[in-house]
Amino acid sequence: MKSQDIRAKYLEFFKSKGHTIVPSAPMVLKNDPTLMFVNSGMAPFKEYFLGQAKPPNTRLTDSQKCLRVSGKHNDLEEVGYDTYHHTLFEMLGNWSFGDYFKKEAIAWCWELLTEVYGIDKDILYVTVFEGDEADGTPMDQEAYDFWKEIVAEDRILMGNKKDNFWEMGDQGPCGPCSEIHVDIRSAEEKAKVDGKSLVNEDHPQVVEIWNLVFMQYNRKANGSLEMLPNKHIDTGMGFERLCMVMQGVQSNYDTDVFTPIIREIETISKTEYGKDEKVDIAIRVISDHVRAVAFSIADGQLPSNTGAGYVIRRILRRAVRYSFTFLDQKEPFIYRLVNILSTKMGEAFPELKAQKQLIQNVIKEEEMSFLRTLDQGLVLLNGVIDHASTSVISGEKAFELYDTYGFPIDLTSLILREKGLELDEAGFHAAMEKQKLRSRSASEMSTGDWTILIEDAIQEFVGYDTLEAPVKITRYRKVVSKKEGTMYQLVFNLTPFYPEGGGQVGDKGYIESSNGNVTYILDTKKENNVVYHLVKELPDDLNDILKAGVDATQRNRTSSNHTATHLLHQALREILGEHVEQKGSAVHSKHLRFDFSHFSKVTNDQLQDIEDFVNARIEGKLPLQEQRNIPMQKAIDEGAMALFGEKYGDTVRAIRFGKSIELCGGTHVQNTSDIWHFKIKSESAVASGIRRIEAITNDAVRDFYTDNSRIYFEMKELLNNAQEPIKALQNLQDENSSLKKQVEALLKEKAKNLKGELKNEIESIDNIQFLAKKVELDAAGIKDLSFELGGTLDNAFLVFGSEQDGKALLSCYISKGLVESHKLNAGQVVRELGKYIQGGGGGQPFFATAGGKKPEGIAEALEAAKNYVVNA
Repeated sequence: MKSQDIRAKYLEFFKSKGHTIVPSAPMVLKNDPTLMFVNSGMAPFKEYFLGQAKPPNTRLTDSQKCLRVSGKHNDLEEVGYDTYHHTLFEMLGNWSFGDYFKKEAIAWCWELLTEVYGIDKDILYVTVFEGDEADGTPMDQEAYDFWKEIVAEDRILMGNKKDNFWEMGDQGPCGPCSEIHVDIRSAEEKAKVDGKSLVNEDHPQVVEIWNLVFMQYNRKANGSLEMLPNKHIDTGMGFERLCMVMQGVQSNYDTDVFTPIIREIETISKTEYGKDEKVDIAIRVISDHVRAVAFSIADGQLPSNTGAGYVIRRILRRAVRYSFTFLDQKEPFIYRLVNILSTKMGEAFPELKAQKQLIQNVIKEEEMSFLRTLDQGLVLLNGVIDHASTSVISGEKAFELYDTYGFPIDLTSLILREKGLELDEAGFHAAMEKQKLRSRSASEMSTGDWTILIEDAIQEFVGYDTLEAPVKITRYRKVVSKKEGTMYQLVFNLTPFYPEGGGQVGDKGYIESSNGNVTYILDTKKENNVVYHLVKELPDDLNDILKAGVDATQRNRTSSNHTATHLLHQALREILGEHVEQKGSAVHSKHLRFDFSHFSKVTNDQLQDIEDFVNARIEGKLPLQEQRNIPMQKAIDEGAMALFGEKYGDTVRAIRFGKSIELCGGTHVQNTSDIWHFKIKSESAVASGIRRIEAITNDAVRDFYTDNSRIYFEMKELLNNAQEPIKALQNLQDENSSLKKQVEALLKEKAKNLKGELKNEIESIDNIQFLAKKVELDAAGIKDLSFELGGTLDNAFLVFGSEQDGKALLSCYISKGLVESHKLNAGQVVRELGKYIQGGGGGQPFFATAGGKKPEGIAEALEAAKNYVVNA
């Protein structure tokens, strides 16, 4: 059975049981501070389990794309080495929100596996939670009793808390679970070893295939459990593992989910899967990782140096280093796999087809960048090896290569082994742990339990219509972080404060008690559909009716910028083309940032056209036309723009200004004239195929023009109030350029004359021609002097120092023959001499420079330079 049919049968089966089929949610989470990515099928439904939103049906089913590469669920380093772990995987799920419970979930699970899919009952085992005395949770007798009605008791196994008790996190809904395991070993292997003994033992052919979570408890911050008012079902079946069973193969990578990608890798790299274990691991790593990276980019997460973007960059770089090391691929090629991936999975996940060109461009650029890093790292590592005094290479040096230059530690270790050297792994891990502790201490945070003041309070957002409202606190909790100290999160019964989301910052403002005391709202955020407000201290009376007020100035400025992003989006599509799509935005009170897909730099003329287009709509005084709770499809039919990577409900909010229509939950001006004016400040590249425009509106534009007007008159005054200041400035530049050429010519002449004088000062030490001297030349002059003088000498070792504008400069020239014969390196020399001038630098083995802020250290550095020649 083909993988597409396996997925379809699952969804159709549960549809027949009254479930609504819902599409996979975006894998990149935007409104859940506890997770970077969807790491399980239930993550997109957290708000339903927590009772903070109402699901479209009490029974849902889907195939959810998940990513497990960070935090508690991290399978990254296992991927490729076994046949059943993945970074990205599909999780088939059926869900009950306060509807059916264990009996139906168990019966339907068994019916689907054994009757619909026809899997032999004799290769299946089920597990049941055995209870935990320390935790006070009893054995799941109820599940056991349901299972024994349909499964032989010798196939029901007891499982511990680690394997058979599922928790969302340290706090929140949780409960016992039953796992279904499948034994796909040969008959001979089964005769030798009973499958029971291999369950949950990481055996590649005895694997968990489905997990039925019976969500019946809530875990509190103090670790205790309380019963949930409504019981839920949360199930997850590994799609790739199910395909392995259904297609009768021994590895997920042998299913038609992966084989087309593997065939393509074989063709491009001229390798053969199944012949060499190291090559096989590399091919599995690449075929898995390209899926994770492609889906992440399609959902709006580009590789970067922070947060979720760093995780994606790390996954891609892992794939590149395996291709570089084991498939001998020195040129980008992973991006070429996107075509086969979108062909294979584009029907089930249309975002892959729609975003294919962007995904290819981003991956290709990342590959090229990291391959350059690997080349640079190899040069640096060779320098470390050449100057090693022992056979054990410092772990701190290896960590510097890893942390500063991104050079993979496993590649460092591999190269050292090939050269008969050893890595101080303990030193590397110690350096790594130090860095982790620094990062952890900066972001460490503890969150207490919610204190409930009003039971079952349903929150209402009124911020579209008013900036002030009487509110009551329904719940609050204490949050302590090393960075911010003690804070409190307050939830109100209704709120005019807009929470951070959709690129827009959260509102600030205040709450005023009936006695007149004011507490400032420092930020507003949203977690699992609940808006909370951050304060430094609690109000005097938590049961008081409070007057809540949003900072109107900040809100108005932010709203101006948000509306401007909509008009900017429309302008980009009109002027650059309909291929333009929003790829990210940041809306603050002082400025806006808009990222969009476009494959070339936007010209100055185009930028002017874009600016004019937006300002024409501002001058057109277009009124806000808002439709709240409009059916999603109706909004799309009316021309509203829906963004890839965003999660929308059945009903949406549509915002229209003239012909600009977008689905948006943010705040906007009532009329475009409120924006006053729009000004683009910069346009730049973010990644291959992604451009960024930064702009300002309203008061910020007034300030911009005021500042520029002041600068203009100050500049004009400096130009003696010239009638044509631009022409006067051009004349100054021309004059300056002419004078610089004269100075350069004089310095070159001075360097030539100096060369003759310095020849007499050369000192011969063990056949090395040595000179260390302070000279009155700039960096270019010193370089000319070094090569002029060095070119006339055999085995030259020259070090020059100079002081320029209160700063120190050191240069080192070493003849290439001397570099090879004596293993000397100018880059290393200047790095070490740079300590005397409180600076650093680098360069090539035969010529390098260093700069520093301590000119008085030059003499000491020149004196120390002689030691390199004496000890060579």
